[in-house]
Amino acid sequence: MKTPSRLLALALAGGTLLLAGAAHAAGTRTPAAPAPAPKEAAQMPLAVEDFSYPNAAKILAEKNLKLKRGDGNITLAKCGSSRDLLHFIARDRDDFCFRVTGSKGYLSLEVPAVTGVQTKDHTAHVEMTVDDKTKSYDIGKNKWQGIGETTDPAGRDHVLVEIATGK
Repeated sequence: MKTPSRLLALALAGGTLLLAGAAHAAGTRTPAAPAPAPKEAAQMPLAVEDFSYPNAAKILAEKNLKLKRGDGNITLAKCGSSRDLLHFIARDRDDFCFRVTGSKGYLSLEVPAVTGVQTKDHTAHVEMTVDDKTKSYDIGKNKWQGIGETTDPAGRDHVLVEIATGK
């Protein structure tokens, strides 16, 4: 004698075959495989984020600031447009500022002759290069601090290469 679970399985299999046969007799078909994607869709480039700074070439041409890449949480802003900006001063250019959003931010850049920075409601870690060596500065909240050549006894030219906030 067959067990009830085996009988149930046989009944279900028979019912499925019966329904498939009825559908075939009525002229219905199972749906065909989807059509392949149009050729144009296959040739479209994929959107890949490379974290390059938006409009970097225009900013370099207009403001002489070489902004490379970041996470989008440190963005160039007009100095004086807000009280909570990172404010940089330099020897041979106008002051420049960045708005910081989020709890952490990162920006790589290349700006020579930066001599000071002011923070507001966040800390900042700034890296500069001098003579192929890296020098780091940690700046507390709400603080003005000299960086680069202003802190170097030899007064060598330094290049600002990295800003990180919220570390």
